[in-house]
Amino acid sequence: MERRTIGAATLDVGTIGLGCMPMSWAYTGSRQRGEESLRAVHAALDQGVTLLDTADMYGPFTNELLLGRVLKERRSEAFVSTKVGLLVGEQHIVANGRPGYVRRACDASLRRLQTDVIDLYQLHRADPEVPVEETWGAMADLVSAGKVRSLGLCAVGARSARRSGARLHDGTIRQLERVQQVFPVSAVEAELSVWSTEALDALLPWCAARGVGFLAAMPLGNGFLTGTLTPGEGFEPDDLRARHPRFTAEMMAANQPIVVGLRRIARRHGRLGNTVTPAQVALAWVLAQGRHVVPVPGAKRERWVTENAGAAGLRLTAEDLAEVAGLPAARGSWD
Repeated sequence: MERRTIGAATLDVGTIGLGCMPMSWAYTGSRQRGEESLRAVHAALDQGVTLLDTADMYGPFTNELLLGRVLKERRSEAFVSTKVGLLVGEQHIVANGRPGYVRRACDASLRRLQTDVIDLYQLHRADPEVPVEETWGAMADLVSAGKVRSLGLCAVGARSARRSGARLHDGTIRQLERVQQVFPVSAVEAELSVWSTEALDALLPWCAARGVGFLAAMPLGNGFLTGTLTPGEGFEPDDLRARHPRFTAEMMAANQPIVVGLRRIARRHGRLGNTVTPAQVALAWVLAQGRHVVPVPGAKRERWVTENAGAAGLRLTAEDLAEVAGLPAARGSWD
C-alpha cells in the first residue's frame, strides 16, 4: 500500500487508516462484539492499514484496551494515535486540560495500549478553563520524555459555527496558531467527506502550507455514503445517528442523490472488471484532496475494513471529481 507522511516528523502511515471508535462507542451497542472487532483490527494490519485511531474516552477506556490486545502482538506494524482531554460522565462529557491530568492520562493510555510510546497524541478538546498553551506544553513534555512521538489537534466547534455564521473551522485555526508557538503540530483531525466539505475552505490549506498532516474523520459520512443505510429504518437510542440532524428519515431520503452519484461513478470503474463500491469512491475522493490527507473510516467488521482498504487503489478521473463536485449539497435539519 502507498505510504503517506504525517507532519514535519515524516511519520509514515498507510494511505487509509482505521477509526476504532465504532468498536465500543457512539454507534449501535448491540453490534459491538469484542472478538469481531479484534479480527477487524488484525485484518486492517494484514491489508497494510497501519494507522489505528482511538481515544481514552471511547468506552470509556475499553477501546484502548481492545487495541492493546492486538498491539501486544503486532506493535511494530501499527501507527498508534490516541487522544486526551475529554472525560465521560454518566450523562455528560467534560474537558480536562490540566497538565497533571494530561500526564496521568498518557501513562494510563500507554498501559491500556500495552506499548511504551504513542505515535500521535491528540488533544481531543481544549479545556475552556485552562489556557491551551499549558495543555499543549504538558503534551510536548511527553514527547521530550519519550512517551509520545508527535502531537495532533482535533477540530472544535463545528456545529456551533453553523449557527453563528462563522466559518466552520475558524476556532480550530485560532487554536492551531496558538499551540504551534509552543510545539509543532504534526496532524489535525477533522471531518471531511463528500457530504461535509467545509475543511477544504481554510483548514486543509492551512495544513498543506505548513506540512501538517490531515486525518479525515468520518470520510464515509457516519455510514451514509456507503449506501447501506435505509431511510426510515431508525437507529438504536445509544447510536449517535439517532440524534444527528442528517439522519432523520426525511433528510436521509433527501440526501439519496449523493449516494446515487457515488454509485454511478462506482459502476463506471467496475466495468473494468473490478467490484467498486460507493464507499470506495467516497474514500478515493478524500485521498484525492492532497498527499497530506489520510482518511480514517470507522469500522468494526473485517468485511468493511477490507473493502475500505481497497479504496487505496482506486484513482478517480477528472471527470469523476467534477461529477462529485456537482452533486447536491447535503441537507440537514439545521438548513
